[in-house]
Amino acid sequence: MRWWKAVGLAGAAGVVATGVVVVRAERRRRAYTPDQVREQLHMRFAQAASAEPTTEPATPLARNTPGIRSRIRRLFHR
Repeated sequence: MRWWKAVGLAGAAGVVATGVVVVRAERRRRAYTPDQVREQLHMRFAQAASAEPTTEPATPLARNTPGIRSRIRRLFHR
């Protein structure tokens, strides 16, 4: 058997294995009723809404830092 045939067979096996994983995940996902999905989404939203933001507000950039516009202008003025 030539090496390119082995590579082709390995690629085909990889595609088949990926398909099996996708089908299994789809079956699990479809096992829920619409009411169960809706309930889970409401619970996740309530948790996200009640959680305090952990990120601090971003500090503005210093004025002496060149922005993208000034960099582009310098490129065209050269």
